[in-house]
Amino acid sequence: MSIKSDFLPVGIIQQSKTDDIRKNRLKLADAARKLAGEGAKLIVNQELHDSLYFCQTENTDEFDLAVSIVDEFTGFYSQLAKELGVVLVTSLFEKRAPGLYHNTAIVFDSDVCVAGKYRKMHIPDDPAYYEKFYFTPGDLGFEPIDTSVGKLGVLVCWDQWYPEAARIMALKGAQILIYPTAIGWESTDTTDEKERQREAWITVQRGHAVANGIPVVTVNRVGHEADPSGATGGISFWGTSFVTGPQGEFLYKAPENKEAVEIVDIDMKRSENVRRWWPFFRDRRIDAYSEITKRFID
Repeated sequence: MSIKSDFLPVGIIQQSKTDDIRKNRLKLADAARKLAGEGAKLIVNQELHDSLYFCQTENTDEFDLAVSIVDEFTGFYSQLAKELGVVLVTSLFEKRAPGLYHNTAIVFDSDVCVAGKYRKMHIPDDPAYYEKFYFTPGDLGFEPIDTSVGKLGVLVCWDQWYPEAARIMALKGAQILIYPTAIGWESTDTTDEKERQREAWITVQRGHAVANGIPVVTVNRVGHEADPSGATGGISFWGTSFVTGPQGEFLYKAPENKEAVEIVDIDMKRSENVRRWWPFFRDRRIDAYSEITKRFID
């Protein structure tokens, strides 16, 4: 499918969450209705938006949060996309089979149930982000999802640090990179370290826009979530959801400490001119990149 006009109105939903899944869904739906009413055609949500970020601890009881794709999750969000006439990017804890779970982004279109899905490929395992305990690495590869507003290169959170993922999506025709995200500060980080982390996170994703000549949409959580074990002071998710154009130029940046529901108009035809000015794809030395597939070069 192709983009029907030069400008795509993209809605972003940056929210705090509670342990009440129903209330979280209704809150998200209210925000989506507001955005659709103001003209949004694509609405992007943050990572694992139905619940608290449960990966702060390793607890087998948390697997009860997982749902199958053929589930009430799909029914709720597919109906919402159909009702609003939008493309809706969502994020769920997918139960694929007993003992087999993924961190999965589902894209719903207004005229179909599921336009496509992406299973998070890069899985972190850091203090307060114990995702390897919960998620099997994705097995669907880096495939853009075809929708009524264009081809979406949907990736998830930790994927945003990897230029390889962004590049492959772009090489396969993605017209926009989208990152549902859950990232924040650990309680012991110093003020200087906090700022370095957030600036690095912003910079690397702006680099993906520049290197590939396409827009980037990143939607993060916001607010403090306690560590259920009490071992740490929890995570303060730093918000700062943002949208850039194909030269990494900011089109929008959300606050770090409060919720945001916003529409950003993206000029989707601009990528063509940018790629003519900066023909990175033309000048790639594909004959010299074989070593990129090695773990490390001694």
